[in-house]
Amino acid sequence: MASHIVGYPRVGPKRELKFALESFWDGKNSAEDLKKVSAELRASIWKQQAGAGIKYIPSNTFSYYDHVLDATATLGAVPPRYGWTGGEIGFDTYFSMARGNASVPAMEMTKWFDTNYHFIVPELGPDVNFTYSSHKAVEEYKEAKALGVDTIPVLVGPVSYLLLSKPAKGVDKSFSLLSLLPKVLAVYKEVVADLKAAGASWIQFDEPTLVLDLESHKLQAFTDAYSELASTLSGLNVLIETYFADIPAEAYKTLTSLSSVSAYGFDLVRGTKTLDLIKSGFPSGKYLFAGVVDGRNIWANDLAASISTLQALEGIVGKDKLVVSTSSSLLHTAVDLVNETKLDDEIKSWLAFAAQKVIEVNALAAALSGNKDEAFFSSNAAALASRKSSPRVTNEAVQKAAAALKGSEHRRATNVSARLDAQQKKLNLPILPTTTIGSFPQTVELRRVRREYKAKKISEEEYVKAITEEIRKVVELQEELDIDVLVHGEPERNDMVEYFGEQLSGFAFTVNGWVQSYGSRCVKPPIIYGDVSRPKAMTVFWSSKAQSLTKRPMKGMLTGPVTILNWSFVRNDQPRSETCYQIALAIKDEVEDLEKAGINVIQIDEAALREGLPLRKSEHADYLDWSVHSFRITNVGVQDTTQIHTHMCYSNFNDIIHSIIDMDADVITIENSRSDEKLLSVFREGVKYGAGIGPGVYDIHSPRIPPTEEIADRINKMLAVLEKNILWVNPDCGLKTRKYSEVKPALTNVVAAAKLIRNELAK
Repeated sequence: MASHIVGYPRVGPKRELKFALESFWDGKNSAEDLKKVSAELRASIWKQQAGAGIKYIPSNTFSYYDHVLDATATLGAVPPRYGWTGGEIGFDTYFSMARGNASVPAMEMTKWFDTNYHFIVPELGPDVNFTYSSHKAVEEYKEAKALGVDTIPVLVGPVSYLLLSKPAKGVDKSFSLLSLLPKVLAVYKEVVADLKAAGASWIQFDEPTLVLDLESHKLQAFTDAYSELASTLSGLNVLIETYFADIPAEAYKTLTSLSSVSAYGFDLVRGTKTLDLIKSGFPSGKYLFAGVVDGRNIWANDLAASISTLQALEGIVGKDKLVVSTSSSLLHTAVDLVNETKLDDEIKSWLAFAAQKVIEVNALAAALSGNKDEAFFSSNAAALASRKSSPRVTNEAVQKAAAALKGSEHRRATNVSARLDAQQKKLNLPILPTTTIGSFPQTVELRRVRREYKAKKISEEEYVKAITEEIRKVVELQEELDIDVLVHGEPERNDMVEYFGEQLSGFAFTVNGWVQSYGSRCVKPPIIYGDVSRPKAMTVFWSSKAQSLTKRPMKGMLTGPVTILNWSFVRNDQPRSETCYQIALAIKDEVEDLEKAGINVIQIDEAALREGLPLRKSEHADYLDWSVHSFRITNVGVQDTTQIHTHMCYSNFNDIIHSIIDMDADVITIENSRSDEKLLSVFREGVKYGAGIGPGVYDIHSPRIPPTEEIADRINKMLAVLEKNILWVNPDCGLKTRKYSEVKPALTNVVAAAKLIRNELAK
């Protein structure tokens, strides 16, 4: 019985890639230094999997920034603005596409399906000249082979690549991206021929779009593509990998009738209905790569349950054609539990990070072959039993409070326009009020203070003094810049979810449980293992202190329940909605305490609301119902004069705009500047929105400083579709990752642009 890993984290067990990238970008290290660190990381991953007994080990899943951007480089699909003139794509062009440069902005970035990973969206049009311009897939295959490891090279599938792209600027929105398939396939043929010549016997195409609700012409594209590739693929074993959800029946039929394909990979953790499709018919002689080990969460596998699933599948596809696999790439999970020295033993026994999942996959394959590791299986069973019965997991009072929520809508009594009037009387803001999203740059000094306080190297008094001083600086800077609604800059916070999780019960934390979000940016999701409650106030002390330093309104800054849920590793022993309601009640207590402390503007960020939307339309309504309800629970108890803001980033909101309106926030700020104002088209098409809205005017994910005229132009575009009395002016997102040398001039221009337009409107 063989085993397979769909993909593996690239950042390294201690974020080695992140630090190498940032040193390279800062000019401290050479390209050679970066390549050396990367080669060492790849080698250790391949050797680790080979050592664990994995038969099908992936290559080309490593990336310097993003695997979709790698595919764009392979195809030579570089937008003209980057001035690339052909030849092998180097770091200059590659990182300019990812991050922008001094003269041109970066390409759009958006969420990879329903994960917190971001990919760089290809920009295509009828005149893109595809040419084979990055030989990375072949180079990495050869690199592994030289180390004695024969891998399966992994490519983003040609159809998914096109379906995840967008028409380039100036190309008609109705342009059919799939019309480019023949041109793209010409390059894929060259890549495959190269891999064959290098000795590859298997090749993996990731086609995750097969789990979406695809129209018949899109499904037809898969048939066309793999028929066209058939002669080039002949002599190779071809695996098509799908993940993140059930595969719809029509897509399953299309996929399993591709004659040039010898193996199919399915997510059997999130795609439990796919099992029924396999049971009702699987093509004979083909391989099934059964994704029974969760690639998205950190819980130890229920080995006994997985074995029974695999035995049922063995009866259908045959022993020699069943391969044990992960449900998706392990990119979405933490790297190695070995590096967790501070987690207590009980919780640690319940977990498996990527390195442990590799061992689980192999243990399952060995057990099916009759080589069951009895000790491994019995310790797994003991850990699962301990988690089930642990008193740390259940809190009856919390369960009752969450159950009692079901009967109410939880809506504020007054409608939003009446509330905005009451708030304006109290806050007295100018037209086009300016604000920022919450965080200010986190300097090296600031991180040191937090680190030393955590390690008990400085006293609480010294810590409070240092943080208060930082808040004072941030408040003074905002007053100097003449921003209307201020923030305290969040100097006391590590991460917008972790900070709250550390103060709530039911959460556990890792030291090295980092997961790549995009490029060198990593997040460390907390682990929700039990019922959630708030033992005491979390943010009131710092928000009150900040408000005491200014006469201007100071925003209280909270992370919303849906975002805390979606950006954590969530318990898998109860529905996600139950956990979300518990978090909502904890945040509700905090909102009411902030209001009592005299904070009149409270922002409850729901950056991840859209990202949790299930991939299949039939499941949308249920998710939107409980997630929007959870948000309303948090602020149902406040007075009309308390202004509730929310913030959302990196999402395509157009299809859920009615749910966003239903959240009933007073003001919403939204990422907008990288997506060519895609968001505004919703209002152009006649959606009425009466609450305050601030579509971002400054892309904080790039070091570029936008000039005043460019920002003013953006504001004017917004005014063409939105009423001037509801429009706010703000950056896309928090400023935590930027430097003050970038933030000051950029915010100066943001305020100048707002004033410029105010003057024009006054005339």
